[in-house]
Amino acid sequence: MTATMPAAFIGHGNPMNALETNAYTTAWSEFAASIERPRAIVAISAHWFVNVSAVTAMDRPRTIHDFFGFPDALFNVEYPAPGDPALAQQIVDLAYPGYIGLDADSWGLDHGTWSILVKMFPAADIPVVQLSVDATKSLDEHMALGAALAPLRDEGVLILGSGNVVHNLGQIQGNMPGHGTTWASSFDQAAQRIMTTEPSALSQIEADPSYRLAVPTPDHFLPLAYVAGLAAAAGTTASTLLEGCEMGSLSMTSYVVR
Repeated sequence: MTATMPAAFIGHGNPMNALETNAYTTAWSEFAASIERPRAIVAISAHWFVNVSAVTAMDRPRTIHDFFGFPDALFNVEYPAPGDPALAQQIVDLAYPGYIGLDADSWGLDHGTWSILVKMFPAADIPVVQLSVDATKSLDEHMALGAALAPLRDEGVLILGSGNVVHNLGQIQGNMPGHGTTWASSFDQAAQRIMTTEPSALSQIEADPSYRLAVPTPDHFLPLAYVAGLAAAAGTTASTLLEGCEMGSLSMTSYVVR
């Protein structure tokens, strides 16, 4: 590889993005086209939120349809990317003395991963491993694990966080397409200021007055910590790939670390 592979956090929003073409999916596709083809992808998805650190280590991870109430066409989507057990073991080694378990048969690729990758790399021919979001770890611990993955970027591995900076399904307002409430937009902008100036200080966002509204559960926010940790490890900052909120209480803002 001639250059360090970027890392990215994508606000994935509605799983229907996998079937639609819109400003968000276009930005994902254009980002993928703008970078060198990755050797492999490490995905940190909000939807594998468990009380343990684990990484998929099977040769052929299954496509997981972890949702309900959507059209059959979405359940029919398959993303048959190969796995990479050797990369999974490398992640385990990089995290040592921290523990990450090798998952050879339990998980796979959930929609937080494949709904984005089906737009970025539709051929599904790049190996993908998925790293769990460990619910027992603090935001700073997730950042530290992200920083530990930094050597992979120099080996052509794309590290991709998938979640939402603001994710409060209980506050969704269907009459606000393309817009956020005042509190959601304010929190989104506060996160953006940190990510674009001092990503190592991301944990300060927990003191924001809107934190509990924007992050009622940490699952969708924590993937951002990996990209913040990678930026801090590289001594750089993140830039926005796209910005904006949807339906009042979802942020689609996405970041790239070059």
